[in-house]
Amino acid sequence: MKKQGIDWIAVFALCTAMLVWASSFIALKSAIGPLGPMSVIFGRMVIASICFLYFIKQFSKLSFEKKDVKYIALMVFFEPCLYFIFEAKALQYTTAAQAGMITSMMPLITAIIAGIVLKELITKKMLLGYFVALVGAILLSLNATSDANASNPLLGNTLEFLAMVCGSGYAISIRYLSAKFSALFLTAIQSFVGVFFFMPFAIWEYFNVPMQITTDALLWVLYLGIVVTLCGYGMFNFALSRIEASKALAYVNLTPVFTVILAFFILGERLKFIEIIASGIILTGVFISQMPIFLRKRRSHK
Repeated sequence: MKKQGIDWIAVFALCTAMLVWASSFIALKSAIGPLGPMSVIFGRMVIASICFLYFIKQFSKLSFEKKDVKYIALMVFFEPCLYFIFEAKALQYTTAAQAGMITSMMPLITAIIAGIVLKELITKKMLLGYFVALVGAILLSLNATSDANASNPLLGNTLEFLAMVCGSGYAISIRYLSAKFSALFLTAIQSFVGVFFFMPFAIWEYFNVPMQITTDALLWVLYLGIVVTLCGYGMFNFALSRIEASKALAYVNLTPVFTVILAFFILGERLKFIEIIASGIILTGVFISQMPIFLRKRRSHK
C-alpha cells in the first residue's frame, strides 16, 4: 500500500498553534488578576477585530448558503461565546498548568460528541480512554490544594472541562466550514461576533468589579488579541484546511505539555507529585483512545 506523505506545513502550523494556545493560559491568568475576566476577553476580541478590518472588502465578496449560516452560528456560539466564558472563569479558580492539562481531553471529547451527533464510530477503547482520562481529571481537581494561584481548583477545572466540550463543538462545526471558507475569514468572524457578545459583560464589570488597569495587564490583552487570536486560531484553522480534524486535534495533546513548561518558567507554578500522577492518568486515557488510530497506521504500512 502506498504511504501517504506527511504534510509538514500543517504539522508546523499545528505545533505553532499549540504553543501559542498554551501561552494563552499564561496571558489570561496574568491579565485576569488586575482586570475582570470578561473585560480581558472583550479587549482581546476588539484588538483582533481591528486587525481584521483591513480584510472586510475581501470578506464582502463571499457567498453564503443557508447551511453555511447555520454552521457559522454554531461555530461562534461554541467559540468564542461559551468557550471563553468558561475558560476565563476557570482561570480565576485554578492554575494555568492544571487548566492546560484538562485541554488534553479535547480530542477525546470531540470523538465522543462526533459519535453521538454525527454517528461516527465510537470504539470500546475510545470509551475506556475517556473514562480513564475523566478519572485523572477528577483526581487532579480533588487533590489540588487552594493557594494564591488557585482559590478553587475543583470548580476551575470543571469550568475548563466545560470549555473543552464547547471547543469540541467548535471543532465539529469547523469540519464543514474549513472546506468552503478560509482560515482568515473564520478567525475574523469569531472576533467580530466576540466583540458584540462580550461587550455587555465588559460594561457590567467596568461599573461593578474593582479593577487595576496596569501596563502589564494591557500588554497581555494586546498579546491575546494579536498573537493568540490571529496566529493561534489562524494557524489551527489553516491546518484544518489541509488535514482531517481527527488528526489535527491529536496535536492538542501538546498544549498541556507546553502550558506546564511555560507556567513553571513564567508564573512559577509547580504541579505536586499527586497532580503529576493525575496528569499522567489523563494523558494515558488520551493515548488509549488514540490506540486504534496508531494500530491502523502500523497495519497500513505492512
